[in-house]
Amino acid sequence: MTEIRTRQAREEDIDSIREMFRIAYGEDYPYRDFYDREWLKRSIYGERMVVAVAEDVVTGRVLGTGSVDMDIGAHSDLMGELGRLVVHPNARGRGVGTALMRYRLELVQDRLHVAIIDNRTAQPFTQQIAQKLRCAPVGFLPLKHRFTNRESIATFARHFSPALELRRNHPRVVPAVAPLAHLAMNNVALASDVIVDESTSPHPCDDDFELSAFDSERMPDLLRISRGRVRKRDVFGPMRLHYGFFKLTARQASFLVARRPGAPRDAIAGALGFLHDDVERNIQVFELIAASDDSVRFLFTSLLERARDLGVEYIEVEVNAHGTRLQRTLLEVGFLPAAYIPAMVFHEVERLDVVKMVRLLVPPTLGEGHLIHEMRPIFEEVMGNFRTRAVLPRIAASIGELGIFDGLNDEQARRLASAMTVREYGVGEDLCRAGEEADELLVLIEGRADVLLGTGNVVGQVEAGDVVGENALLAETTRTASVVGARPSVAAVLTRNRLREIRNRRPDIAVVLYRNLARELGRKLRDADVAIDRQGNGGRGPGSDRA
Repeated sequence: MTEIRTRQAREEDIDSIREMFRIAYGEDYPYRDFYDREWLKRSIYGERMVVAVAEDVVTGRVLGTGSVDMDIGAHSDLMGELGRLVVHPNARGRGVGTALMRYRLELVQDRLHVAIIDNRTAQPFTQQIAQKLRCAPVGFLPLKHRFTNRESIATFARHFSPALELRRNHPRVVPAVAPLAHLAMNNVALASDVIVDESTSPHPCDDDFELSAFDSERMPDLLRISRGRVRKRDVFGPMRLHYGFFKLTARQASFLVARRPGAPRDAIAGALGFLHDDVERNIQVFELIAASDDSVRFLFTSLLERARDLGVEYIEVEVNAHGTRLQRTLLEVGFLPAAYIPAMVFHEVERLDVVKMVRLLVPPTLGEGHLIHEMRPIFEEVMGNFRTRAVLPRIAASIGELGIFDGLNDEQARRLASAMTVREYGVGEDLCRAGEEADELLVLIEGRADVLLGTGNVVGQVEAGDVVGENALLAETTRTASVVGARPSVAAVLTRNRLREIRNRRPDIAVVLYRNLARELGRKLRDADVAIDRQGNGGRGPGSDRA
């Protein structure tokens, strides 16, 4: 087998690196810098990037490359991203990717506190390498990057000493963030210490502001606000206002600046800093400055309007895990938790946990993707929230009429709805069929369906609000009746696997859910007894579905 040597890249490696990227990604690769000789040369000799290569010991041929971006956070965060791993097609299967990942981790372990690894989900091998080298799954970023199509990212993290020793304990998070936080902390071998805050109110709805342009003259006013609110830093990112106007404009950073109508020009209520990537069609928020908390929601809703005008498809903001008010505000304007990274950033004398919250401006249709087993729980938790966002409006309109949701509070109802999918049925189409394995139950939202026994005779009907198939699902038996659409119908579907996840991860919801299902089953049995008494012939009456 070929002996491989890893080392830092040199200038003579530039053409080999460029060639590997062209072979792997073609001419449509969005990160055009990796085709630029001068940019690669600056990266090899600069401090912002560490570029590594793997070479054949005998021939000296470069077999693969990978880099570490040391500039993804503020300078004091001591955080880097391991990315841009490419292996020449002729060298795949020889351990080149593993060697490069191990070498980069060894290279930066004394320079960083936290390494972030964003793995494409188009192929699982980089996830396998990350897991093998003790990097932990902490997030799933749906449709973050735009290659030929949008692709999702499986995010891993590796902590180096003394990152976790400097971590501030007991972050306060909203209920929607807590399950993801528990999973991520368990994966990085931390005892989960999050405090779930259900009472903090969001920032108020106040649209009585106007937006103005950011320029060098505004910087002193913004800096005064920033200094006054330094202890209340809620948003993190790779830039800061105090880096200066020249560096901000060089990185194409923008600010939305809010002030009251008619107020003096220097009377700024707040500002939101963001980076816009026109190629990726992404926005990353990096700073929130607020003299008045009343301006916060206005700034984020204004950003959404700006993003739509720019054709943006993905927005990401890294939020302080110790600040529930902004978390709750972002949830209300459509952002959802997608990653939880313990001890990600450095603030004053300690490291803070961060929640990456994402707003998709395109449907969350993921397409092809491959995830390793260890990433699955994170994926299910994150995408459960995005499914909720897509599905919940249809279910929410009927929640008050669906007995399965009785006794659940708003957060629990949303969580249960997130475990469901919505399915439509035409007239004559089977909702379920006698004799098949029961692996899901259905809650009819709209329409009506007939219950048929093996003879094909209609023995009952189910209507909006009724549950179909819970008996066979809970007893883990085959279905004894068919249910066929009598009208165009819509149903919320809960699979056995999703029911099992709710039972294991949210017992508070499971207790109420099983009680409601038992009550529904009891109602059907009573209806059946009444029908039998009325008919006097052992027949089964309406409502006796045991599908």
